[in-house]
Amino acid sequence: MDWGTELWDQYDVIDKHTQSGLDLVERYIKFVKERTEIEQSYAKQLRSLTKKYAKRGSKEEQECKFTNHAAFQDILNELNDYAGQRELIAENMMTGICVELTKYLQDLKQERKTHLSDAKKAQQNLEISFKHLESTKKRFAKEWAEADKATQQAEKTENDLNATKLDVEKAKQHAHARTHTSEECRNDYAAQLQKYNKEQNHLYYTEIPQIFNNMQDMDERRIRRLAEAYCQFAETEKKVMPIISKCLEGISSAGGKTNEKQDSVLFIEQHKSGFERPVDVEFEDYTQGIKPATSDSSLNPPRVRAKLWPFSKKNKMSHAEKHMPPAAEDFSHLPPEQRKKRLQAKIDDITKDLQKELDQSEALEKMKGVYEQNPQMGDPSSLEPQITQTTQNIGRLKGELTKYETWLSEAVGGEESPNTLANNIQHGLVTADQSQNIYTEFDDEFDDVETPIGNCSALYTFEGNSEGTIAIMEGELLSVMEEDKGDGWMRVLKANGEEGYIPSSYVKLSP
Repeated sequence: MDWGTELWDQYDVIDKHTQSGLDLVERYIKFVKERTEIEQSYAKQLRSLTKKYAKRGSKEEQECKFTNHAAFQDILNELNDYAGQRELIAENMMTGICVELTKYLQDLKQERKTHLSDAKKAQQNLEISFKHLESTKKRFAKEWAEADKATQQAEKTENDLNATKLDVEKAKQHAHARTHTSEECRNDYAAQLQKYNKEQNHLYYTEIPQIFNNMQDMDERRIRRLAEAYCQFAETEKKVMPIISKCLEGISSAGGKTNEKQDSVLFIEQHKSGFERPVDVEFEDYTQGIKPATSDSSLNPPRVRAKLWPFSKKNKMSHAEKHMPPAAEDFSHLPPEQRKKRLQAKIDDITKDLQKELDQSEALEKMKGVYEQNPQMGDPSSLEPQITQTTQNIGRLKGELTKYETWLSEAVGGEESPNTLANNIQHGLVTADQSQNIYTEFDDEFDDVETPIGNCSALYTFEGNSEGTIAIMEGELLSVMEEDKGDGWMRVLKANGEEGYIPSSYVKLSP
């Protein structure tokens, strides 16, 4: 069944039906657009959420060594990837459905407009032909009435006895002329009627059916394309489901990687001091003639023992704490275990820096050899300042490495007497104030020590004349202590211990 045969006379109905189909396509496009906006908003909120809870800073990075902290960071990373897949869904829906359907809808509107215009023109042409037929018909009727009247008048004149032969002849000629004219009008009417019937037959059996069938084909194509878009709505999300599943599996896997025993061991390794527990306080029998101890003796220890660092909590900084000496370079102010860890970490850092300097020295020497063999490539003498600086850095790092290795050897060798502090307290060799300072130093070290968050190399020389800045040389290796927070400055630490701010654009971060 087709529209041209069954709906040949339903122009208005076809007009409304096809318009309704185009309206549905337009509604679907708007629906998909709103869906993409929801996906984009969802992805944006997920990214903001992961950014909000992501760890930053050296202390939080240290916490990430624990499996439960690291697992949560893995979950945030997987969730961030999940948000990216939601953005991909929105992008593919916008380009694959909305954009393509919008173009297709414009083509359908133009095609529909053309078909309706052709149908109207054909109908108008038939109406014009019908009006011409009516005009010819009226003229024929008029001429036939005049011819009949003239014929009757001629017969009347011929039967009139008073009429002359000339009058009779004139009446007959007039009647004959009228009859001839009416016959011509009759022939014109017959010809026009035949032409109109032929045009009407062509319109309703050929032209209109063809136009309506074309519109039927257009509407069916629209339905098929819309059905494809319906399926594409689901397929777009199905394509990323494997990746989304991997993200969800990664979240589950992160939960399975947590190990409470491993975290406990790591926590112990990070914070055990190596001290032995305090020994019992001896009884001093004054009945045997022992002189009373001073106010700072072990008989009055509450002030000292209350400050024992494992159970103390640092609150506000006291006047004495503000004027305490700085932390020792050999970390001797730390408990034995912590001192060994810090010394070993320092040795590892110096070893890495030394290897970088050695690699840079080797590269400079090779470059110098190339310049000597090919002077057109560069001046060998231009490399001398860098070679000299690198050599100085290597010497300095080797000296520091030897120094820290010596301290580490002493720390390892000095483990046989970890109870010295407790014994000194017991025999009154350490005063309360001194003990308080010692433990306060432990608190300060654990709270205030900063570790670098990365490394960088200077691209240009910076004078560092203003307050808070430091001077750097081109090619100098630096430790990043604080990242650029959007103001164009970052805080770095030099190998000689000098620390300050430099422009972020003057350095290149190491991978």
